[in-house]
Amino acid sequence: MTDMKASVTHNDDRDSISLEKEAGVAVAAYRPGLSAEDAEWLDNIPLQEQRRIFHKVDRRLVPMLALLYLIAHLDRANIGNAKIEGLEASLGMTGTDYNIVVAIFFIPYILCEVPSNLVLAKFSRPSWYMGTLVLCWGIVMTLTGVVKSFGGLIATRFLLGVFEAGFFPGAIFLVAQWYPPNKSQGRMAMFYLSSALSGAFSGLLAAGIAQMDGLGGYEGWRWIFIIEGIASVVVGGATFFLLPDRPSTAKWLQPDEAKFLELSHLATRGLKRRNDDGETARKLSRWSVLKMVVGDYHLWLQSLVFMSNAVPNYGLKFTMPQIIKNMGFQSTTAQLMTAPAYTCGAISALVVGIIADKVGWRMPFIVGSQSLLVVAYSILFSKAAAIADNVALCYVAICMACAGVYPILPGCNAWTINNLYGLEKRNAGIAFMIAVGNCGGIPGSFIFLSKESPRYPTGFGSSLSFALAGIASALTLEFLYWRHNKKYEGITEEDAMATYGEEKLERMGDHSPLFKYAL
Repeated sequence: MTDMKASVTHNDDRDSISLEKEAGVAVAAYRPGLSAEDAEWLDNIPLQEQRRIFHKVDRRLVPMLALLYLIAHLDRANIGNAKIEGLEASLGMTGTDYNIVVAIFFIPYILCEVPSNLVLAKFSRPSWYMGTLVLCWGIVMTLTGVVKSFGGLIATRFLLGVFEAGFFPGAIFLVAQWYPPNKSQGRMAMFYLSSALSGAFSGLLAAGIAQMDGLGGYEGWRWIFIIEGIASVVVGGATFFLLPDRPSTAKWLQPDEAKFLELSHLATRGLKRRNDDGETARKLSRWSVLKMVVGDYHLWLQSLVFMSNAVPNYGLKFTMPQIIKNMGFQSTTAQLMTAPAYTCGAISALVVGIIADKVGWRMPFIVGSQSLLVVAYSILFSKAAAIADNVALCYVAICMACAGVYPILPGCNAWTINNLYGLEKRNAGIAFMIAVGNCGGIPGSFIFLSKESPRYPTGFGSSLSFALAGIASALTLEFLYWRHNKKYEGITEEDAMATYGEEKLERMGDHSPLFKYAL
């Protein structure tokens, strides 16, 4: 049970991975899977040296994940740019056809996330799996530019969802493999920043590409898909060579640097359970892990927090060019004016992520961001009917919405992954939370109806309601985590063993009295 005792300490969001030694107790007793020699070696690494090594990883891993995330969101959301460049008229789409096209992406996207992460875990080189995904969705995106019918567009959007499904939970899994809990949200925020920038870049890029209208006999909206799809194919090919897999295979790390990363990973994530003889304990079966994940009410609440972001996020992402066009701007100008709003989101995600990691407290930053969403959508709900007469106020509200929406997901993901015990549950749990949360993409695709333009009461009203639900879920979750920590404060391993027994404590995982939740 040394690993469960370790999780009490390891889930604290602290600046250093070093643990205090208690008199007469070997440090290894608090480090799952570490020998006393390894634990002592780890504790003797100066904090400045730790930071240098993590910054070295930052320069290799984070930019690549950020680029891939930018490409993913660019390919996912550029349909909103194509819409105002004539997509619907060209393919004879009417009524809710556009909403259906947007929503169909999320069906395979949701269903494939958990299976994809289970497949990823079997790859010794995650870069091969991730590169294959990017390459495939790049090909699909390129082919979207040559579809001839509404049915063809449905097919390409469905396939895009299949291949994009595995990237995001895979990226979160990779971050958890390289960084300890207290250094995760800032790194996640870095590639969330690229998500926001993809919106800004998408508008600028679409405005330029649309000028190719007629070239080669293709309309401007087709060139948006073709050019951006080819870019994804190129980046997918580069992923095989540029995305780091694990410290032990990274040639750019010195042996001691790789050893530090591997040992700190064991110390803070508790990946290897060992029995009293020092042998690795039996891995849980897939069904046992699935049962633990589905039955964890904490994960359902985290999923609601995620969903409270997904609905307004996707609704706004797919409709923002049209909302700005409703203010009285031409298509090209509307494309360009999405950039400042997304830039606000990018800056907000980065700043909030860095501060949250330093403070080591997730809830206030999640609730604060959702509160900003409440204010933004309250303004839009009340003023959008006369949006052409309230251009400045409504545009500021859109910028506020972006600033509120983008910090939520990195905070939610860091909060979730820091509170899952064991490799199996952490891997499946984060994918499950994201999959359930992304169900919000389906209603998010339908809440902004063309017939309700420019007021969009369903769109703005639903976004407002989901933001309020997210606040309630985050506050409830914080209370449950706090209550658990308070209830078992001061409990010893001996007391827990006497009350529950070793086998039951192991099955309880992060609901064990020896587990301390990170708030």
